[in-house]
Amino acid sequence: MDLSDISNKRRWTIVSLLFAASLINYLDRAAISFALPLISRDFALSAESKGLLLSSFFWSYALMQIPIGWCADRFNLFWLYAGAFTIWSFAQGLTGLASSFAVLLAFRILLGVGESIYLPGGTKIVSLLFTPKERGLPSGLFDFGTRTGLVLEGILVPWLLVHFGWRRAFLFLGLIALIWIAPWFRFFPRHLRAARPSVASSGLAALAIPRTFLNRNLLGICLGFFCFDYYWYVLVTWLPDYLVTVRHLSIVHAGFYASLAFFTFGIAEPIGGWIADSLIARGWDQTSTRKGIVTVAFGMGVFLIAAMRTAHTGIAIALLIGASVVGLATGNLLTILQSCAPTEAVGIWTGAENFSGNLAGIIAPLAVGFLIASFRSYVQGFELASIVLFAGVFAYWFVVGELKPPDT
Repeated sequence: MDLSDISNKRRWTIVSLLFAASLINYLDRAAISFALPLISRDFALSAESKGLLLSSFFWSYALMQIPIGWCADRFNLFWLYAGAFTIWSFAQGLTGLASSFAVLLAFRILLGVGESIYLPGGTKIVSLLFTPKERGLPSGLFDFGTRTGLVLEGILVPWLLVHFGWRRAFLFLGLIALIWIAPWFRFFPRHLRAARPSVASSGLAALAIPRTFLNRNLLGICLGFFCFDYYWYVLVTWLPDYLVTVRHLSIVHAGFYASLAFFTFGIAEPIGGWIADSLIARGWDQTSTRKGIVTVAFGMGVFLIAAMRTAHTGIAIALLIGASVVGLATGNLLTILQSCAPTEAVGIWTGAENFSGNLAGIIAPLAVGFLIASFRSYVQGFELASIVLFAGVFAYWFVVGELKPPDT
C-alpha cells in the first residue's frame, strides 16, 4: 500500500498498538520471575534448575530472531505479527497446565517462538512509518511497553499469585491478552510491508546475507546490544527473587519495588529518544548525539554495584531505581540500528541484534544461578552485569562508525 495514505493519527495509533503488544509481551515472559518462589516449591527446584527455567525461554527466542527478522522484511506484517501474538498468548496460558518441569520448559520454549516478533516486527514497522530523524521517540515509546508490562506485572501478578495460585494466574494472563487482536484488526493496515524486491534483486539480496553479518556496524551493534541486554536480563529475571531472598521482602512488596525499577527503566526509554531527536533537530550531529546519550545511560549501571554493597534495604532500592536510568539508551540503540541498516534489511538487522542480545538472555540467568551457588551470594552475579554493560560503551564508540547505511 502507499504509505503516504497513512495519516499521522493512524501512525501513532499503530505505535500505541505496538506499545500494548510489547507490554503484554514482557508481562507474559517475566511473570515466571515473580512466580518463581512458588514454582520452585512445587517442583523442588535448585538454584541451577531455577536458572535453567529462566533461561529456557531465550533458547527459542534467540534462535528465532534472524528468521523472524527476515520474514518481517518480506511478508505481510499484519498477519505475521497477529499470528505470532496468538502463539505466544496460548503458550502463556498453557504454562498454567504444566504437569512437570519438562512440560514447563516446553511451554517456555514455545512462548519464545511467538514472542520473537516483538522487536524485529516493531522496529520494521517504525522504520516504514517514520523518517530517520523522527524514529527515536516512536522506537523508545513502543519499547517502553515492555517495561510498563513489568510495572503492571509487579502489581497484578503478585495479587493473582496470592489469591489464585500460579497456575490460574498463567491461564488468565495468556487468554485475556487475546483481546488485543481486535484493535489490531481494526487499525493496522492489512498490507503494510516493505517494497517488494524484484526477482533479480531478491537473488542478489540472498547472496549478500552472509556478507551482511560481517558488516562492521552490525557487528558493533550486536556486541553493544549483547552487553545492554545482559544487564537488563539480570534485572528482569533475578531482581524479584533477590528482593524476596536477600532483602526478605514479601512477594507483594518485592513486586512493587521491582516494578518501580522497571517503570524507571521504561519511562527513560522515550525520554532518551526524544532528547536525541530534539537535539538532532536543532543541528546536533546524529552520530555523536545518540552515542553520547548511550554512554551516559550505560554509566548509570554503577548504581547497581552500589545497591549490592549497601546493608540498608531502603538505600538499596533507591540505588536500584538509579541503576534503571540505563533505559535512556534504549530508543537510541534501536535508532542507531535503523540508521545503519539498509532500508530493505532493517528486519534482519534487528533480528541479528536481538539474537545477540538474547544470547545474553540465555547466559545471564544461568551465570547468576551458577555464581549464587558458588559464592552463596547474589553480589557477584549482579556486579558482573554492570561490568558487562560498561563494555558495551566501547562497542558503540570504537566498532560502530557513522550512523548511515552502507555505501551511502
